[in-house]
Amino acid sequence: MRNADKKVVIFGGGTGLSIVLRGLKTLTNEITAVVTVADDGGGSGVLREDLGMLPPGDIRNCIISLADASPEMERLMQHRFKEGYLKGQSFGNLLIAAMNEMHEDFEHAVREVSKIFRIKGKVLPMTLTDTNIVAELSSGESIFGEHLIPEYVSKTNDPIKKISLVPSSCQPLNETIQALQEADIIVFGPGSLYTSVIPNLLVHGIPEHVSKAKGKVFYVCNMMTQPGETDGYDVVDHIKALKNHGKEIRIDSVIVNNRLVNEEVKGLYEMKHSTQVMISDKQKEFLKEQNIKILEDDLIEIEKNYIRHNAVKLSEILLS
Repeated sequence: MRNADKKVVIFGGGTGLSIVLRGLKTLTNEITAVVTVADDGGGSGVLREDLGMLPPGDIRNCIISLADASPEMERLMQHRFKEGYLKGQSFGNLLIAAMNEMHEDFEHAVREVSKIFRIKGKVLPMTLTDTNIVAELSSGESIFGEHLIPEYVSKTNDPIKKISLVPSSCQPLNETIQALQEADIIVFGPGSLYTSVIPNLLVHGIPEHVSKAKGKVFYVCNMMTQPGETDGYDVVDHIKALKNHGKEIRIDSVIVNNRLVNEEVKGLYEMKHSTQVMISDKQKEFLKEQNIKILEDDLIEIEKNYIRHNAVKLSEILLS
């Protein structure tokens, strides 16, 4: 069911976004991936602090997902050094960092690396502003930094009330706005709700541009709760969090998985305090009252006991 001319804009970050992109590129060439750049942990965080650049990790993963490259080249981009000063750093991050230093412009650097790998579509940072995430918890306490938030919430059982960006005046790229105006399909998720998906809604004007766009707007709901972010959340809770942060946001459809995982995998996730996100009749009634269409299917793919979305099936639903 290939539709090479259908234009898709997808917002997110982390593993969820990169997985979906692998499915989308088999069906359309017109993909714009808008990637959260508020990561301050791991190799990306080191480069961000040391070189004063935006974090490249999620950008790297999305470029690889859309690349027309050999498996060996993909392995090279994902290779992490095991010893020495570069221990834990990936080659792909260093390539983007080198290109950023050459051009003194992160947007230009991402564009040039994308050309090298002949990607299908575009990968854009959500903003070029050096920004961080701050979470306000139910107790009123605030936690600064993307990588600290889930850890602190899990330790204190003090759930996230809302998040914000610092500085708050983050501007989107002009290419993002143009892509939204031309899009047939606009997608949020899957991915970490508060640290990968919602930050995109906090960039100036994005909710309004999405709501005015001609394209249909989808939210791909996570299949499992994420400890320290969405403990105890159901589908409606995910939607409410999106709408609470993007006041003007329009969501036309929500895509949810309707297959239960087997007991063995379920048990492994429960040991990590993660449970399956399922939809009930009561939730369906609420979503229908909000004029949000519900698209259900068996979307689970399990590899090495890791649950992820079936990228091809999900992409077919989005483009059908």
